Amino acid sequence: MTRNEPLREVTLGQILDETVAAYPDEEAVVYVDRDFRLTWKEFGDLVDDLAKGLMALGIKKGEKVAVWANNVPYWVALQFATAKIGAVLLTVNTHYRTHELEYLLKNSECENLFIIGQYRDHDYLATTYELIPELRTQERGRLKTNEFPHLQRVFYLGLEKHRGMYNIPEVIGMSAVVSDVEYAERQASLDPHDVVNMQYTSGTTGFPKGVQLTHYNIGNNGYWIGANQHYSAGDRLCLTVPLFHCFGCVLGVLACVNHGVTMVILEDFDPMQVMIAVEQEKCTSLYGVPTMFIAILQHKIFDKFDYSSLRTGIMAGSPCPVEVMKQVIDQMNMSEITICYGLTEASPVMTQTRIGDSVRQMTETVGPAMPEIEVRVVDPETGEDCAAGTQGEVCCRGYNVMKGYYNNPKATEETIDKDGWLHSGDLGVMDEDGYLSITGRLKDMIIRGGENIYPREIEEFLYTMPGVQDVQVAGVPSKRFGEEVGAFVVLKENVDMLPEDVQDYCRGRIARYKIPKYVVFLKEYPMTASGKIQKYKLRDMGGELFPDA
Repeated sequence: MTRNEPLREVTLGQILDETVAAYPDEEAVVYVDRDFRLTWKEFGDLVDDLAKGLMALGIKKGEKVAVWANNVPYWVALQFATAKIGAVLLTVNTHYRTHELEYLLKNSECENLFIIGQYRDHDYLATTYELIPELRTQERGRLKTNEFPHLQRVFYLGLEKHRGMYNIPEVIGMSAVVSDVEYAERQASLDPHDVVNMQYTSGTTGFPKGVQLTHYNIGNNGYWIGANQHYSAGDRLCLTVPLFHCFGCVLGVLACVNHGVTMVILEDFDPMQVMIAVEQEKCTSLYGVPTMFIAILQHKIFDKFDYSSLRTGIMAGSPCPVEVMKQVIDQMNMSEITICYGLTEASPVMTQTRIGDSVRQMTETVGPAMPEIEVRVVDPETGEDCAAGTQGEVCCRGYNVMKGYYNNPKATEETIDKDGWLHSGDLGVMDEDGYLSITGRLKDMIIRGGENIYPREIEEFLYTMPGVQDVQVAGVPSKRFGEEVGAFVVLKENVDMLPEDVQDYCRGRIARYKIPKYVVFLKEYPMTASGKIQKYKLRDMGGELFPDA
């Protein structure tokens, strides 16, 4: 839907209601593998029933509702149901294990948790009962636990019944208790500048922090992401990326809902399922990180499918190889594909290539600033603007800057300066035309296949391993994932250990993608004259030791 004003002060619920009113009989959500289809009117009704059910069960404005699930059918409905009652959707990484879920629930002071049964080889139910054994004995909705003093309710995001949890049919059934008047009053009490979404990210420093994003932040960002792809109600997006990331729930869902685009959602990325969905549903748009597009292009029956309906999409998460971009354009018909860059704290997109840009701009840059967002490259030492072609730190300012880190004003002040500029921690160069290229990182981050990994979190975990005296974690260059996790370990005296011992210690305790792919045992670390460990030398060492990574 086109609009006159560049930024709107509306809630996510109001955006959805407008789309439902404009396209009631058009398809909103499709799952190809089970022939699950909802029109915008049906989707809107489901959202309202869920929202009223959550209200009936006592969820108040401002409460956090964590969702620990892959892209199951009720996920997107829950995104809007929580938004309509003023709750904060707290998205949980599907790869999290016990250690990380415990940290998130405590740090966020979370009141509500939605889970699924399992994801791949991880039993979410078993993990949840292990962390919250009271679920087996206490009355539903009246949870009291010393470990998680704020947690009140646990829900199952599906049809099955489990001890201590409400399931989706029960939540929907409770909707009858709340009147339309009460529901309307709750929605009228909301402000577009209220926090509606919280995602945990390592940010520029330290342990994961809850990034607080408002309706205004992500509603407007979603609109412009879609507008830059020339989205209209005739478009159909094949959404393969995780909904718990901004890539899924903002670049995907909110771009679609702003423009009436049909969401063809896959529970998990599978190249075969993507090709089937694109052909069968005549998708016009496709999202993915470069490794996903490579997996599709290299699939042995890639040539058997029809990609003629495709037009646009987004590739993001890590740099795109030139040859891959050319193949996507030539072999998948995606001549209008765009590249996005940003970070969760920026809601998340601050730059995006535009339709009509050259292949060079689409592969060597991440595009110019988004409308209504200022982007600059500054000298990290002086804070002065860098000349075109000169490397500095990428900063942005505008409607998209987060409200702040949850309960962490110090970290917020370190990230957003007094003039409102968000400091990304990324290094970049801007050319004469205002197109940005990302060249490196000030922050000590590893990016593996689009997943941000903060080394200190893994280091602190590995310090708990018997026999480890010191550990430094750094990225090892990887052809497939961009970077892999490398652990450089100094052992205590008279301790012998194999790399496999370190990896085995991690399994089941931290997310699989954080487990070090490479473990190197050292006597000492390369140091500066002042005694600071030179992590870039560890990274170089990893590249030399594992050249085929």
